[in-house]
Amino acid sequence: MASISLVLTSIFGFLAVALGAFGAHGLKDKLSPEMMAVYHTAVQYHFFHTLALLGVTVLLAQGLSHGALKATVWLFTLGIVIFSGSLYALAITEIRVLGAITPIGGTLFLIGWLCLAVAGWKAL
Repeated sequence: MASISLVLTSIFGFLAVALGAFGAHGLKDKLSPEMMAVYHTAVQYHFFHTLALLGVTVLLAQGLSHGALKATVWLFTLGIVIFSGSLYALAITEIRVLGAITPIGGTLFLIGWLCLAVAGWKAL
């Protein structure tokens, strides 16, 4: 599981840097300030949860393999895709209905953090 998590973390890290740079340099003159703020939020949460995923990967590599920790990997992964992905798409297309699915990704992030807490509790 640590290997899968490391691959996912690496891909998400690469994409966070690439999409952040694209937004800062390629979109700054094309998006309204409101949509630029939406894009910035997508990048922030993408980065935060990529770094959290890296921490989870380290724990998995050290042998901590509680089911809740494994669930955290998938919850953060889906959270990045749905939360940040919907905001990236919203910012670029301005199709406002895309914002309606963003809270699903946010909920996945929250559940992921709870699973991480459970894994920590079980490791005590």
